[in-house]
Amino acid sequence: MKFATYTSDGQQFYGAVAKGGMIALSPDCPDWPTLRDVIAADGLRQLTDMAQGRDVTHADGTFRWDIPVPNPEKIICVGVNFPDRNAEYKDGQDAPPNMSLFPRFARSFVGHGTPLTRPPETPQLDYEGEIAVIIGKGGRRIAQEDALNHIAALTLCNEGTLRDWVRHAKFNVTQGKNWDGSGAMGPWLVPFTDDNQITDVALQTRVNGEVRQDDRTGRMLFPVARQIAYISTFTTLVPGDIIVSGTPTGAGARFDPPRFLVPGDQIEVFAEGIGTLSNGVVDE
Repeated sequence: MKFATYTSDGQQFYGAVAKGGMIALSPDCPDWPTLRDVIAADGLRQLTDMAQGRDVTHADGTFRWDIPVPNPEKIICVGVNFPDRNAEYKDGQDAPPNMSLFPRFARSFVGHGTPLTRPPETPQLDYEGEIAVIIGKGGRRIAQEDALNHIAALTLCNEGTLRDWVRHAKFNVTQGKNWDGSGAMGPWLVPFTDDNQITDVALQTRVNGEVRQDDRTGRMLFPVARQIAYISTFTTLVPGDIIVSGTPTGAGARFDPPRFLVPGDQIEVFAEGIGTLSNGVVDE
């Protein structure tokens, strides 16, 4: 069963994804205002039981998808995490011994079906298809061999990037990664119950039906277990935290000439066992 956060008639709900729409569960869970609270209480199994036999409460077309965890304490993204991505930089350097990291803010993401926003300050809006890992059991200095046991769920991410703004300063990319509404996350959470859901699955990004990115998580330079172990060395991970685990080669900036997103484009991020995240593009 899959779970999502959504808005209908100005009110935000979370619930179970069903054929034809959503089954609202949040009205019956006042102690768990958001899916972050559900995750912190290890309540996804309880939501599964609650949804059994219920009818759809919000039909398709009557709600807007929101990002699944609307209020994470932190979102940490992993950069340059596939072999061909490292080669794209053409700097002659081998893969680094440690991963590159940067933060993103929740308001930089929209939900499934809502267009990404291209701002007037730059036309260089780019796509990056990724799998996002939702932390369930928090911790500090988590051992790599135990790290996957700390995952509650998986979702998808289009880690939209304003390419020229990631080069505005010498050492950081944060400002190019955090424009309001420049990325997307969703559509839903898939509960994590088996290591095989993340260790070697297909990940693909399509733009207007054309495959631009296509790889497998088994080729990551820094697998998700190592990401959790490394990140938790310097910061305490808490339930609902999100790790965006890295994108394959094939982003628009790496074409010659670059192929940045323009209004009317449709981007689909697909991962085996999770589903498809789809968004258009509009100008702000």
